[in-house]
Amino acid sequence: MLILPQRQAVLVAKLSLGALALNDIWFGGETKNPWLLEEGASGSSAGPGAATAAGLVGFSVGSETGGSIVSPSMRCGVVGLRPTFGRVARTGAMTLCWSLDKLGPMTRGVEDALLVLRAMSGPDAGDLSSVPSRLDFDAGAGVKGLRVGYFPAWMNEAPATEVDREALARVKSLGMVPTPARLPDWPYGSLNTILFAEAAASFEELTLDRRIDQLKMQVPDAWPNTFRQSRFISAVDFVQADRLRRKVAQEMARIFAEVDVLLVPSLRDEMLTLSNHTGHPSLTVRCGFIEVDRIRSDWAPDPAKPPAILSPKRRVPHGVTLIGRLFDEGTIGRVGLALERAFDVAKERPAGFA
Repeated sequence: MLILPQRQAVLVAKLSLGALALNDIWFGGETKNPWLLEEGASGSSAGPGAATAAGLVGFSVGSETGGSIVSPSMRCGVVGLRPTFGRVARTGAMTLCWSLDKLGPMTRGVEDALLVLRAMSGPDAGDLSSVPSRLDFDAGAGVKGLRVGYFPAWMNEAPATEVDREALARVKSLGMVPTPARLPDWPYGSLNTILFAEAAASFEELTLDRRIDQLKMQVPDAWPNTFRQSRFISAVDFVQADRLRRKVAQEMARIFAEVDVLLVPSLRDEMLTLSNHTGHPSLTVRCGFIEVDRIRSDWAPDPAKPPAILSPKRRVPHGVTLIGRLFDEGTIGRVGLALERAFDVAKERPAGFA
């Protein structure tokens, strides 16, 4: 076990995030992706993702409720570590959802992410959900024999790419054991009933006094509309979603009795949703590049404003996500570091930045 020293950090800047922690558009405009300046950095931790990728900061702190560390880490080609719910105190951070919000490091490399997580970990009286925890991470430890679970169907359909499939192949070549996993065919998207209800409760005052009308984005999938609609969620619907959450947590416990780590396409909706609701940690690691032929966006497609076409296609980073057991960030750190070293693409920077 590597003993990591406690450190103090100096706050360099407060970085942009999507308005009320949604996507990458805020009152000052849209935070841009350093690899492709025509598009947004994704969100809601858009500023931390963009600033870290551009070398403006050594590391940053992102927040995630339903993908807000994973998505900008993917778009901006950085490492994003979403810790186990309760490992990092949220004292002083904006509350979106009491039972889902998590704070975690965004860095240029896996080792840095674990160093920063070590410094961030621990309980705080200002957050009753934060608990003492242990972080076992050794950058020199091997990964041979670790069971890496994957969902076969997911690897053969969007949003998976050749980078995801190559990562699975590298797992085997590094001595780990690819292990097929399975999940019940349940309506995982209905878990978002909990997210929407908690978020609407958190910002009820803004909704009732109509200050949400001042937000720049007023499209159907933006917070203003979601907050208004969520006032009509029934108690029965909320309880049923909470019961599903319990069943999903039991399924994750079953899976992690069979595997040590899960490797999944980073933006797979089911895993983003269920793992955030169960509180499991994730590590997003750049493993290669893909080519895109149009501008990407977090927002639902608008037929009246189709995404701009890119000609020629543009080369952008692409990563995979590792999901770990509760409070076992050390193992996903070891596997992530092994993949980072095997692919050897983490040192490439976006043109024009340090």
